[in-house]
Amino acid sequence: MRFKHTDENYRIRYVAAIFLLLSFWIIVRLFFLQILQHDYYSLFALNSREIYQKLYPERGQIFFQDTRTKQEYPAAVNKDFYLVYASPKEISPGDVNTAVEKLSAILNFQEEQKKLLFEKLSKIGSAYAQIAKKIPEEQVNLIKEANLKGIYFTAQDYRFYPENNLAAGVIGFTGSDRSGKISGKYGIEGYWEKELVGRGGFLSGEKGALGSWITLANRQTLAAENGVNLLLTIDRGLEYKACESLREGMELYKAKSAALVMMDPKTGAILAMCSLPDFDPNNYSKVEDIAAYNNTTIFGSYEPGSVFKPITMAAGLDLGLVVPNTTFTDPCDQVINGYHIRNAERKCYGEQTMTQVLENSVNTGVVLVTQKVGKEKFKNYVDKFGFGRKTGVSLNTESAGDTSSLERKGEIFFATGSYGQGLTVTPLQLATAYSALANEGKLPRPFIVEEIRYSNGKKEKTEPQTTEQVISERAAGLLSGMLVSVVENHYKVARIEHYYVAGKTGTAQIAENGKYSEEKTNHTFAGFAPADDPKFVLVVKYEEPERKWAEQTALPVFRDVMKFALDYYGVVGKR
Repeated sequence: MRFKHTDENYRIRYVAAIFLLLSFWIIVRLFFLQILQHDYYSLFALNSREIYQKLYPERGQIFFQDTRTKQEYPAAVNKDFYLVYASPKEISPGDVNTAVEKLSAILNFQEEQKKLLFEKLSKIGSAYAQIAKKIPEEQVNLIKEANLKGIYFTAQDYRFYPENNLAAGVIGFTGSDRSGKISGKYGIEGYWEKELVGRGGFLSGEKGALGSWITLANRQTLAAENGVNLLLTIDRGLEYKACESLREGMELYKAKSAALVMMDPKTGAILAMCSLPDFDPNNYSKVEDIAAYNNTTIFGSYEPGSVFKPITMAAGLDLGLVVPNTTFTDPCDQVINGYHIRNAERKCYGEQTMTQVLENSVNTGVVLVTQKVGKEKFKNYVDKFGFGRKTGVSLNTESAGDTSSLERKGEIFFATGSYGQGLTVTPLQLATAYSALANEGKLPRPFIVEEIRYSNGKKEKTEPQTTEQVISERAAGLLSGMLVSVVENHYKVARIEHYYVAGKTGTAQIAENGKYSEEKTNHTFAGFAPADDPKFVLVVKYEEPERKWAEQTALPVFRDVMKFALDYYGVVGKR
């Protein structure tokens, strides 16, 4: 018997075939998931139930102080700013223009930003559009008052620098990398990153389908440890005065850059540190040149010139090879290894004492001292004064300078090194070396963090350290008197009524393409006061100012800042 194909039989076979294929696909899929990718999906299932919640610590804060009263001022703190965003699908087309105008007025948007905002809010159906981030609470309150539909905001924790540019080179800033991780960059923020960021905690365990903990016993908690707080040695009032005086001078003399360091020579505490041009850490990306991030007091090594001569003289005095009244006759043009050693402007001074060598900045005079000291011993003194190595100050990023020329065989390298050519130093190294001259020959270790405060209440105070006795107390005393004579007889503009000031200038030609420029110079003045009982060592440096001599640039700023410091601390003059 033959069966007729009916529409009903055809549909049955068609449905059966579909079910057969579907069953086959399910079997293959189960095999693929349960056998071939079993480990992956087991882990996925576990992770869907296991909770691992990171607990983020609070970044430590940084403080300036008034070193007279011990009152503290925030330099870097954590502050809530806001992310402003929109849900365009909640904004009707007729309200877009109103929202754009009001938001742009509150957020100070320019025309290009307004245009972009209009495009974002006009995307019908879009659930999210970022409008602006790091918006202060005052502006958010204005947005709230505008009562705009579909506009929202959420608080986010940011680093905030209340003093803006003040000590920016010291503090540094926090920034994010490509992955979005925020970390400290430069200065204190960079050097102390690990301590400031603290330690993250976690909460782990398993939850059931309804979100409750399966067993409390399986839950593990490690609390976050907040970062340390740091109290700096920087005096806020002194820092402001010093940096503003330095800035005014930089603008007046049209210098390329400027640096200033003030230290307590007895302890090594850094009371003021300025680096220009600077930046606002709150808006660190808005700089013309990222070189502004570098703290020129520790990063920018340079040939110091005649401000280095007291270091050479210190070696001769310490070894007893010269005394302040030792005389020599200036040869005016001294040839060493085929090179001519001359004085500035080719002046010839005739018979000079060692004190006059410093007063008149006689190059041939300090060359004589180096020849008496000898190459090996001279290099040893340069090393002991801390040149050619990092001071170890807790800031990013420090340069060691370069004294490798003193390791070369030619006598010319020691001759030029005696008056600060052919070797490089940083302003902080100079300040530290002059601190040894002011501190009875003892070289202090510079420091900028006075106290570390841990989240558990523990406090760790920095104890002043002396690295070594570089020269004898007698030699330091003799040299101090010679440097007072330099100010009294040659740099009268540096005098401060009621006080004796000791110091020396350096006007150094800048090396370019293997030779020294006739026009470009670096200007430095380094000194201390009161000379009979030094409280402050101060170094002021300008790069390529439009003046001829350092006594026209660095020296007036030195006097201005030093006089302020003596008055500020109420130091009694004994002159």
